[in-house]
Amino acid sequence: MLHNQENYAHLVKAKAKKFGFQNCGISNADFLEDDAPKFEKWLNHGYQGEMSYMENYFDKRLDPRLLVDGAKSIISLSYNYFPQEPLSQIGSLKISKYAYGQDYHEIIKEILHEMVVELKEEIGDFQCRVFTDSAPILERSWARKSGIGWVGKNANLITKQTGSFYFLAEIICDLELASDSATTDHCGSCRKCIDACPTNAIVSDRLIDGSKCISYATIELKNEIPDHFKNKMEDWVFGCDICQDVCPWNRFSKPHQQEKFNPNNFLKNMRNEDWKELSGDLFSEIFRKSPVKRTKFAGLKRNIEFATKYSDLSKNLETKH
Repeated sequence: MLHNQENYAHLVKAKAKKFGFQNCGISNADFLEDDAPKFEKWLNHGYQGEMSYMENYFDKRLDPRLLVDGAKSIISLSYNYFPQEPLSQIGSLKISKYAYGQDYHEIIKEILHEMVVELKEEIGDFQCRVFTDSAPILERSWARKSGIGWVGKNANLITKQTGSFYFLAEIICDLELASDSATTDHCGSCRKCIDACPTNAIVSDRLIDGSKCISYATIELKNEIPDHFKNKMEDWVFGCDICQDVCPWNRFSKPHQQEKFNPNNFLKNMRNEDWKELSGDLFSEIFRKSPVKRTKFAGLKRNIEFATKYSDLSKNLETKH
């Protein structure tokens, strides 16, 4: 049986590589005992802000067997999205690198389903579900347990060889697979991410106040952006990459090979004036298949107006002084 577990694990990792995943690790599907008190404390502090959905399915987030009956293994995978070239940040507002191209949820899920089909052809039928940022799963915890990387001080998963610009995905299945061990932490005394965050959202080592995060304000928040974000947006209108951009481990990031993650021509050529004059029709055309569509046109316009208003105000004040 152990021989089969090791053979199957080896096969899974070979398939993951074939289907373009950057890293693959395996962990036993059991209760996340160490994460439970930390997650509960995070919620009790209100660090989820208006993301009330984070309070739902508490038990399922900690126990994958409640998501997939008879689950025995979690296959954690990472998929690179580091761009071939960054969008111009000269005279332009900014969106997070993960949103340059088409929506990763659909692309990665399709790849996962194809991978599962091939696995079943070689192993035989098994029960599973595939996920990528689409269910109550503590993805980073499982990826950490499986040895893909460690959770950095900015709460992103970091991998020595590849940095942190990748998506996480999971296959929760009833196969018994040989599991991997967690890797060691390599942040050391570095504080670059903590010091660079303009809103002080990293309240302490690996503890994030989501309600202070620029990504939260520009994506998750449905109401007006609070005053404490004034003059601190640094031209971000969808997401924010600051804590990743300054991370020394991301000097090892290599461009992705997924054509669907490349920006369209409209996005490549956007400048501040184009963002400010963005119409509903153009929004639909540029972001039709993009994660940016999640904000809807009204949400993106709100972000653009807030970022440009207080950015301009900040520059004017600096000029006067």
